[in-house]
Amino acid sequence: MTNTRWLTADELRAWTTFVSVVELLPGVLDSQLQRDAELTHFEYFVLAMLSEAPQKTLRMTGLASATNATLPRLSHVVSRLEKRGYVERTACAEDRRATNATLTEAGWQKVVATAPGHVETVRDNVIDPLTAEDVADLERVMSRVLAKLDPDNRFNRRPAEPA
Repeated sequence: MTNTRWLTADELRAWTTFVSVVELLPGVLDSQLQRDAELTHFEYFVLAMLSEAPQKTLRMTGLASATNATLPRLSHVVSRLEKRGYVERTACAEDRRATNATLTEAGWQKVVATAPGHVETVRDNVIDPLTAEDVADLERVMSRVLAKLDPDNRFNRRPAEPA
């Protein structure tokens, strides 16, 4: 490694600040969701992704991609959510080899009841400390990082390219 491009002092400060946020924020989100809704952040994320899907249904492979989970991890979490009555798994009508996950009415009600507290936690810890300009900068900067980390747009957070 003779040509290592070491971080400048400014880059190192930005990097360590970013890493600190990446390490601390999941615990803050998990704590609030566990306390108020008896859900982990990942469980809530799964429910939220299903709540935004057409007919509140996604193939398990699509849900795994949308949540950046392996199929075994997702299957384990969906099993827990099924036991609580929030999700139902069924065979995919278009491809019998595939399995769909569908948000149940109880799951929808859980998302509706949980969302306000989650949004308040996000607002309190991430959005409110920022100015409107900071929020725009955060979106711009994170979009560039996300484009590098998610070139296939699995998280579906970038606008479609013009045809």
